Amino acid sequence: MTERRSITFVIAAFNEQDALPLMHARLARVMDALDADAQVLYVDDGSRDGTWEVMQQLAADDPRVGLLRLARNFGKELALTAGLDHVDTDAAMILDADGQDPPELAAQFVARWREGYDVVYGTRLRRDGETWLKRATASAFYRVMGWLSDTRIPRDTGDFRLISRRVLDALRQTRERQRFMKGLFAWVGFRQVSFPYEREARVAGGSKFNYWRLWNLALEGITSFSTVPLRLATYVGVFTALAAFAWGLWIIARTVLWGDPVQGWPSLMTVMLFLGGLQLVALGIVGEYLGRLYVEVKQRPLYLVGDWRPRR
Repeated sequence: MTERRSITFVIAAFNEQDALPLMHARLARVMDALDADAQVLYVDDGSRDGTWEVMQQLAADDPRVGLLRLARNFGKELALTAGLDHVDTDAAMILDADGQDPPELAAQFVARWREGYDVVYGTRLRRDGETWLKRATASAFYRVMGWLSDTRIPRDTGDFRLISRRVLDALRQTRERQRFMKGLFAWVGFRQVSFPYEREARVAGGSKFNYWRLWNLALEGITSFSTVPLRLATYVGVFTALAAFAWGLWIIARTVLWGDPVQGWPSLMTVMLFLGGLQLVALGIVGEYLGRLYVEVKQRPLYLVGDWRPRR
């Protein structure tokens, strides 16, 4: 494994003009000390502040910096895909622009990679700077995914990881438009190992992921790597039909044998609203999967590049 000597740090950013200079100062010190030919690729995901100007200044000051600017905001998953598509080194290491995933751990990730592992992923032992609700919902999501999906997606693991050249090549073959990168990293397989670490607070600025965006990302992950919701809708429908049939027989028997009157309008409306709600939920689940098929069949490009500047 000693011949693998080059690595690219991939950092996708959206409106991170305050965090990037602080993050790069730390990363530059790491690259200076790293026993490898290291460079960094910053991806601007259509930022609306001064992020691109900050990136240009970083590239002017450091010849190891390459820049990629997308034509608009495509979202973190596609920005990350764009960055990995442009990596030409032996490995790539993914970092967040906010500094929560410490670049100082890079040497330890590289050491595990040189032992023969193709993916070294960071598992969070602690999440500083995040509310208890965000920690709780993130923990619940990973456990639900573990139950729903046949692909083993590591718990409490984000995008912070090192991936080898052959994993990069494998990811380039997965061109689905609706992307959940954490699932794709697990799906490609190869030798993977966990690296426990403590996640730090942001170095500057605020999170761009509100609860609505996190909810949509969770739906993306579930529908990309599991069909269990579709089967659950079928099972609930069958169970409801059997229960309704049994209840109907009970009403007939009670009326014929004991002369009890059939329950009136309130109970009828309750049953109708209950069944109507179940039908709408089932249609919504089917609609989620159908909408993703609609996006896939159009075969639009995953992303569009507005500016590409390799390192000098």
